[in-house]
This record gives sequence, C-alpha cells and structure tokens, in this order.
Amino acid sequence: MADSFSELEFLASATNYQDGLNLILEHTPQLVFLEIDPADKKSNLSLMLINELYRYLKIVPKIIVTTKKKDLAFEAIQYEVTDYILKPLTRIDFVKLILKLSKSNTESEISSLKQAVVSHAIPKNAEHIKIGNTEKPLILCIKSYGDYRYIDAKDIAYLQADNNSTDIHLSNGEMITAFKTLKHFESVLTYPFIRIHNSYIVNRTYISRIHNGNTVCYIKNTTIKLPFSKSYKANIDLIISDFSNENYLEI
Repeated sequence: MADSFSELEFLASATNYQDGLNLILEHTPQLVFLEIDPADKKSNLSLMLINELYRYLKIVPKIIVTTKKKDLAFEAIQYEVTDYILKPLTRIDFVKLILKLSKSNTESEISSLKQAVVSHAIPKNAEHIKIGNTEKPLILCIKSYGDYRYIDAKDIAYLQADNNSTDIHLSNGEMITAFKTLKHFESVLTYPFIRIHNSYIVNRTYISRIHNGNTVCYIKNTTIKLPFSKSYKANIDLIISDFSNENYLEI
C-alpha cells in the first residue's frame, strides 16, 4: 500500500531481527514501519532493534508502529516512536500519516520529502527502549507514602518481579522493593537494562558470564545466577554480540 504514494518510496522488508537491522543500516531510510504483534511469534524481533540503531546511526529513522491492539500501540509510544497505525491498515491511514510527517518538517523538507520505508515484524513480548544520548546519569526515585528513595540507575545490578511489585537489587547487595510491576520498569528503563526472563531485567554492565547450556547469567562479583528463557534468547544473543563489539579478545 505504501508504494502507491509518491511521497513514499518502498525499499525493503524483513521478518527477523538481523535482516531488519542490516537493511536499515544498509539503506538508512527516513521511515521504518514496525509490526509489534506479528502472526509469527518466533520471529525473534524486538524493540532492542531501536537500541542498535542508536549505536550505529547519528540520525535514527522515524519509527511507525502497526498493531491490532491499541494498548500495545500506546506502550510503544513510551519508546518514543513517531506514531502508530492500528490494523487493518487503510489508505486514509497513510494519507493522515503523510500529512503529519509533512507538517512536522520544514517547507524545504516538505518539497523534497521522499520517505523510505522498511517494513518488518516485532513480537508481542517486545523488549526494550531506545538508547538516548543522556547528558546526566539517570536517577530513580522510589516513592512510598512520603518516603523518597533516590537510586543511581548505574548501581542497579538486576530487577526481579515479585507479583505486582519489583525487587531492585543493587551492586552493593542491598535490595529495595518498588510497588511497580517489572513490565513498568521494562517500559521506562533504557539500555543497558535488558529483559532476559519473565521475572528478570538485568543490567548488562554487571554480567560476568553467560552459560547457554544452563541458560543462566552470572552477576559480577557475586555468586548470583539469573535464568534466561527461550523467549528472550534474542536479547541474550544481543548481549553476547555487544560484548564482542567492545575492546574484546576471545581466547
């Protein structure tokens, strides 16, 4: 449907994480459509893709989310995507989208607007938030009945779900309970916080070992082992890849 609009130029599509990332890096489009509730739940795609884009690109494409579910669309907005379109897609949806994009551009940009499109799917259990260039370190404020507890995000080793609350484990061994769900923290914490299990979000900085055979991550300077599940294996693979992109020597 998109290629029937002169304002849009279709470039490519992908149905898995690596192909989607490679195509975006290769073509550097201005516009990317992301399906966040695909029929194929084994596509291994996630919003971690946006994190990767911020690692490699100075200018990240505008992200348009498509989904059947309005709650998922609203959740994606927290990841600072540009907009969302609810399925089934119609021609008028694209007309409205083009008008919105045109309105947000300067007149010179409007006259030469040629949005490139890359379509690919993202599963329901989409993972993470984009990596932004933050000027100051993130501080979390845990509020409880007038008690304000301030935590440096960099000191958090991992978070563990406990029904409708979350246990925040600090690098010094201290544990603080927050009366928010793990899903809430997943939606507000940026990289290096990565979901690896229904019950765990880990700070990648504190991972000292990953054992694929035993499906566990080891926390640095402790004896703590966190399990990771198959549904989040793509995130584990991304962590491994991330380590190898640093000053790295494999022996």
